[in-house]
Amino acid sequence: MHLTLAQLQARAGTCLPAYLGIRITHAAPGVMHAEFDVRAEIMAVNGFLHAGAIVSLADTAAGFGCINNLPAGAESFTTIELKTNHVGTAREGTVSCSATLVHGGRTTQVWDAVVTHVRTGKAIAHYRCTQLILYPRG
Repeated sequence: MHLTLAQLQARAGTCLPAYLGIRITHAAPGVMHAEFDVRAEIMAVNGFLHAGAIVSLADTAAGFGCINNLPAGAESFTTIELKTNHVGTAREGTVSCSATLVHGGRTTQVWDAVVTHVRTGKAIAHYRCTQLILYPRG
C-alpha cells in the first residue's frame, strides 16, 4: 500500500500525531520523514523537549513508513519493540525525523530513525523499532 503524502498527512491529523503537531513531510519507498515544532506543551518539567515527544515523532515516522510499505495482503501492523538512545535535546525550533526501512519481511519490518534539531543539524536521538505485520484473520 503506497499512500500519497496528502493521504499520510490526513491520517496523521486524526490522532496523537496531531496533538503533538507532527507533520509528515516526505514519503518514498522505504523512507519516511516527519517533523514538529518545539512548543511549551511538549516540554518536560526540566525545560527540555520531553523524551516521550521525541520517541513519538520517531515512532510516528516509522509507523507511517510501515503503513506505506506493507507487503501484499497485509492490512496493518503493530509495534512489538522499540529502543531510543537520546544524545541531545532541543528547547526551541523544529525537530525532524528521517526513518528508513532496514528489514522488510513478510511478518516483520525493522525501521531505524534519526531525530535531528533542524537549526543545529545535530542528532538528538537514534531510534529502532520492530513492527509485526498484521494480516486479515480467516
